[in-house]
Amino acid sequence: MTSYTSPKTTLTKSPEPDNGRPRILIIYTGGTIGMIENPDTRALEPFNMRHLLDNVPKIKLLDLELESMEFDNPIDSSSMEPSHWQDIARVIEANYNDYDGFVVLHGTDTMAYTASALSFMLENLDKPVIITGSQLPIGDVRTDGEENLITALQVASARDSEGRHMVREVAILFEDYLWRGNRSTKHSSDNFNAFSSDNYPALASFGLGIHFNREALLAPKPKGPLKVHYDIDTNVMVIDLFPGIQENVVRHMMETPGIKGIVLKTFGAGNGPSHPWFIRLLEETTKRGVVIVNVTQCSNGSVNPELYSAGIGISRAGVLSGRDLTSEACVTKLMHLLGSGEKLDHIKHLMSTSLCGEMT
Repeated sequence: MTSYTSPKTTLTKSPEPDNGRPRILIIYTGGTIGMIENPDTRALEPFNMRHLLDNVPKIKLLDLELESMEFDNPIDSSSMEPSHWQDIARVIEANYNDYDGFVVLHGTDTMAYTASALSFMLENLDKPVIITGSQLPIGDVRTDGEENLITALQVASARDSEGRHMVREVAILFEDYLWRGNRSTKHSSDNFNAFSSDNYPALASFGLGIHFNREALLAPKPKGPLKVHYDIDTNVMVIDLFPGIQENVVRHMMETPGIKGIVLKTFGAGNGPSHPWFIRLLEETTKRGVVIVNVTQCSNGSVNPELYSAGIGISRAGVLSGRDLTSEACVTKLMHLLGSGEKLDHIKHLMSTSLCGEMT
């Protein structure tokens, strides 16, 4: 179980008064978008938020009231931990009633994990939480960060004809598209369109204008005020199957002390080895109370464990079907539910239930 301490942040207030314009809070956690090249080492290093905004003068053209908050120690997303998800959630909770939307600047490597985690942590969310970043630093002449940041601010402030927020969920905005956060995966390390959502359509697309896909947008009906779930259990692992995987390897992983949840990444529609030892290990592990969830290694499609005999054995061993969950969503959902303190049967039920649009 992760512990929580309040993040060290610096809040930059807007010098202009509130004139009824949408109020957006930018939360800078780190990542390439806020990097600048060290002239001596040539390495990319983080700089402060004031410098970041100075590099995007077009922001001043937006009819928005902006304020920013940055972590005093910006985080490379490859070093992102569940405690940092808690930090971001705490900032959103503390400022929820004061702003119309939130834009989180984040590194790309683990962005899909953060977006998925926040979607489960922020119960009754009824405002936009838009996560974005860039492949090139904001100061680079070819940066994608400027367009991503400006578009994120526009999306976070967008309302429909009835005055409601267009986006009322956690979403990832990158280059040409807005994706549901818990449906997204980083699929490219060198393209500007770095994210995709192969099992769910884009929430919006960007060209000459911003085109929202109203049918795809989550339309939550909050049962009360925002409720943030901070308890996270990180005793989770991912086992990626491959031809020739050995019994001693699988046994060693499944008998890891303290393990409570396993994301089993299988072939195709949820298939795995039909070896008796493999099915036996699955049965032994699930009977110990470990929650095992079957997700496909394929980027598109869903687990259908009853389609082939190789999948039927896995299902009968007590392994849950993750259907079309991404591995990022499956990992973070397990952490969230295992940290909730709910009974095992209820955790299994919720793992098979869509909580915030993460599965079909």
